[in-house]
Amino acid sequence: MTVGSRGDVAPYTGLADGLVRAGHDVTLVTHARFEPLLARSAVRFHPIPIDPHAELHGARGRSLHRSRTGPGKLVRVLGMARSLADEMADDLLRAAQASDILLLAGSVAPLGFAIADGLGLPSIGLNLQPLHPTGAFVPPMAGVGSWGAPANRAAGHGMHLALAHVYAPAAQRVRRRLGGTSHGPWAQHRERERGHWPVLHGYSPLVVPRPSDWRTGLEVTGYWWPRVPDPQLPDRLRDFIAAGPAPVFIGLGSATVPDPARVSGQIVRALRAAGLRGILQEGWAGLRGHGDDIITVADVPHSVLFPHLAAVVHHAGAGTTGAGLRAGIPAVPVPVQFDAGFWADRLVRLGVAPRAVPLRRLTADSLATALQEATAEPRYRRHARALAARLAAEDGVPPVLDAITRSRCRR
Repeated sequence: MTVGSRGDVAPYTGLADGLVRAGHDVTLVTHARFEPLLARSAVRFHPIPIDPHAELHGARGRSLHRSRTGPGKLVRVLGMARSLADEMADDLLRAAQASDILLLAGSVAPLGFAIADGLGLPSIGLNLQPLHPTGAFVPPMAGVGSWGAPANRAAGHGMHLALAHVYAPAAQRVRRRLGGTSHGPWAQHRERERGHWPVLHGYSPLVVPRPSDWRTGLEVTGYWWPRVPDPQLPDRLRDFIAAGPAPVFIGLGSATVPDPARVSGQIVRALRAAGLRGILQEGWAGLRGHGDDIITVADVPHSVLFPHLAAVVHHAGAGTTGAGLRAGIPAVPVPVQFDAGFWADRLVRLGVAPRAVPLRRLTADSLATALQEATAEPRYRRHARALAARLAAEDGVPPVLDAITRSRCRR
């Protein structure tokens, strides 16, 4: 079960395929718009009615642009999620009633855990970010770096409680409906922690090592790579790549911007100032560019496209960050919101990006300078290739299979 944008869904399609190959009957429960990601797959699909794209481009989504800070946007998004939780609850419950174990993304874990508990089902958390409190760093949704171990841990607990409050009314109604005890959000959080509820993290320990102060049951497995329904690039894109030097990809994924034309113009000017060809992904931000040296594309599988590139400019979402690392190419992260600053900082620390260029400070000059450095300085590609070779040896699926076996044995 997962909710959110494409990046919150795609990694679970690859994990689900891996579980099917191991002999499990798997259903992906998420927004209906993402069903095509499972085309020609043996994974079943259970849709929930909310369309995240429509929500972000509606009145509630447009209100995000009025928030100038990351915490401000986070508060507004949590408010949106709280208002939509009841709409999701019935569909999640219907899917759970046909299941014998629930695998829950961090974005839906408080509600999914209440459903599993009410039905007497085992459950496992599957996170794409290190959401658990630690003294090692600030929670990814709250900022970058460290405020000191005690403050880092306190912020982590606060973030958990904020997410629990989002789903608290819906979770309490589900528990009452199933005849269980109605717990408050903090009590439910303590229940999971005291029981060492298993939570697996679908990224590489080479990118974010497992914090030494995490409790038992929190594991880092390696990436769950998205499945690719069609591994072919469109003909016009393949022809563009072949027509000149390796281009740069620029995409902001599911991030939205208040003025797509202005941002697109800055990007195009930066590419031309750096002497680079560009592939702009329209995405949910509505980026567009034209010319012999620029092409605009819709959704294209990153695992197929990225190996052909000189570098990638992206919004530093968890999934796109992993895709760029897997391809072994330099990056220029353009963090927009939420956990993007965390992943952008990781790319710089890993030596595959010269610096982050936050969207709110992006200009043609700042992006051109970062692009020139990323593509002309050999150490960024050297570091990226070395890390990609090590990532290729990891497999994030077996640890999930082991966790499923252990959870069923404890049942």
